[in-house]
Amino acid sequence: MSPKGISGLVEVHGKHPVSSDGRTWYPMACRFLKLKHHIHSPYEKSLIERTMQYIKDRTESFDDDFPCRKKNCKLKLVRNWLNLFADYYNSELNMVK
Repeated sequence: MSPKGISGLVEVHGKHPVSSDGRTWYPMACRFLKLKHHIHSPYEKSLIERTMQYIKDRTESFDDDFPCRKKNCKLKLVRNWLNLFADYYNSELNMVK
């Protein structure tokens, strides 16, 4: 059985603060579940969007070249590749410093 919505995530992972982009239903759901809620500032939203676009740009060809064709793959291949990408990116940053 997979978790359904925020309440399912709380059941699986426990109570953690929730950050959102200010959609109207998040604060109400968080109050109902007694969770702390944080709305991202426009600056934070911009950083998040830029980071996600960076990842999407760098990984776009990955899906074309290395699709997960195994039955019940569970995206393990993609997760491993993203971890490799993050490690390589961070090591490059450390070399520049």
